[in-house]
Amino acid sequence: MPKEIIVVGSINLDLVANSYRIPQKGETVHGHSFRTFFGGKGANQAVAAARLGAAVTMIGKVGTDSFGPELLRGLESAGVHTRCVRRAKGSSGVALITTDKDGQNSIVVVPGANGQLNPEDVDRYRSRIQKAAIVLVQLEIPMDTVAHLSTVTSKAGVPLMFDPAPAMRLSRNLLRSVTWLTPNETESATLLGDSGEHAGTDAIADRILSLGCRNVVLKLGAKGVYLAGKDTARLAVKGFKVKPVDTTAAGDAFNGAFAMALVRGMNAEDAARFACAVAAISVTRAGAQPSMPSYKEVEAFLRRQHSN
Repeated sequence: MPKEIIVVGSINLDLVANSYRIPQKGETVHGHSFRTFFGGKGANQAVAAARLGAAVTMIGKVGTDSFGPELLRGLESAGVHTRCVRRAKGSSGVALITTDKDGQNSIVVVPGANGQLNPEDVDRYRSRIQKAAIVLVQLEIPMDTVAHLSTVTSKAGVPLMFDPAPAMRLSRNLLRSVTWLTPNETESATLLGDSGEHAGTDAIADRILSLGCRNVVLKLGAKGVYLAGKDTARLAVKGFKVKPVDTTAAGDAFNGAFAMALVRGMNAEDAARFACAVAAISVTRAGAQPSMPSYKEVEAFLRRQHSN
């Protein structure tokens, strides 16, 4: 039986308003549609990997509100095991998302039950975490939980993929436990404490690696990704040209797919190219979890790209 991917992170309900443009501070704009989707960076990454055929277990919390059972059903319908998702008193996590005509978005996240995912919850499932093929984590849960998880995975020799979002400064002690750090451009700048406007990807990668992580995958949006570290050649992987509808969860799609591909034995370059394809497909569809493609869809997409 193949080892499983474990995702420790947030589970949200996304409340999505579509308008011609994203309002500025103090401004009201007219929207033209409203929908709800299952989301949360952790749950998105879990669904992305599960839809591709990976064995995935989610460790997280949902609230005792009416959203909780819906969120569990959403994960289960995508093939994610929810035996390690617990109920926490109060509201589930929600994300308020505004998307414009170009598919760009603005997001406000309210943690709810995600804020009650504690180090004790990591300990509750420690034996399972220690047997995982890889563990994924993000920053929509408490920092002390993330730090404790990094200690558990490090001691067990389990690879940790860390998506440092929402952006914040991180300790070197934490980063030394990270196998794959996957920041986007904004998150990279925050990690380094500057804008990075005049630095190339090589220099940015070097500076991030100097903070202690084993490998870095710089997410560059439509341009693709840049990889550097101890387990990969230093290289750029180009993104795929598509017409975006909704960029929500594109980074999550990449992370879930990259983890799945590594677990299946792909080298870092092939895994990144596969994950870029998954992210490209995801932005052509509305919503977070509903946008995640199946393995067959990715294969078909890559065949079309190869034939063009």
